[in-house]
Amino acid sequence: MSLSLDHVVEEDFCYLTTTGRVTGRPRTIEIWFAVHKQTLYILAGSRENAGWVKNLTRTPKVSVRIGKHFFTGSARIVAQAKEDTLARRLVVDKYQPRDSDDLSDWGRTALPVAIDIEASL
Repeated sequence: MSLSLDHVVEEDFCYLTTTGRVTGRPRTIEIWFAVHKQTLYILAGSRENAGWVKNLTRTPKVSVRIGKHFFTGSARIVAQAKEDTLARRLVVDKYQPRDSDDLSDWGRTALPVAIDIEASL
């Protein structure tokens, strides 16, 4: 099944819901994102210390809201060098023109996370 995400590419934020690793309850954050094919890429400035990264490491199944659209997917920390470079470039290139801060350090040091979208709700 091919699921197009073209209609959400220009949205400013996504709302990522993970399952709390301690409570088991849904935890939602607002975060920047970029899209490539059927994958969302996000960057964790706090790297593995971010609570949401700890949550998705324990339970990779996540849900995402972008605008009025809802998706489910499987999250993972990006491990391959080529995909790492792609994720950083996509997110920084999307937000640098919108932000007065220089995002290059953040883009270089943040932890890239991929969410492979499985279904639209």
